[in-house]
Amino acid sequence: MTISAKNVRFDDATMWVELSDGRVIGTPLAWFPRLLNASEKERSGYELSKRGIHWDDLDEDISVEGLLAGRGDITHVPSHVA
Repeated sequence: MTISAKNVRFDDATMWVELSDGRVIGTPLAWFPRLLNASEKERSGYELSKRGIHWDDLDEDISVEGLLAGRGDITHVPSHVA
């Protein structure tokens, strides 16, 4: 069974993702600077796919696999950490 995102919502500090298996994952917005700094309208402009969540206007992609593994934005990981 492939687990996918069914819904996304936000509060002031957290992105909440409802998964197809019934779980809800709360992830700190601080893990995703583009979302943290985005407007409510920009955050609501997401598209769901079988693999994750995409924000075209923000150039942000978050995989369900990454959320389940506890990974935040890895775009700017210093080379000594990777």
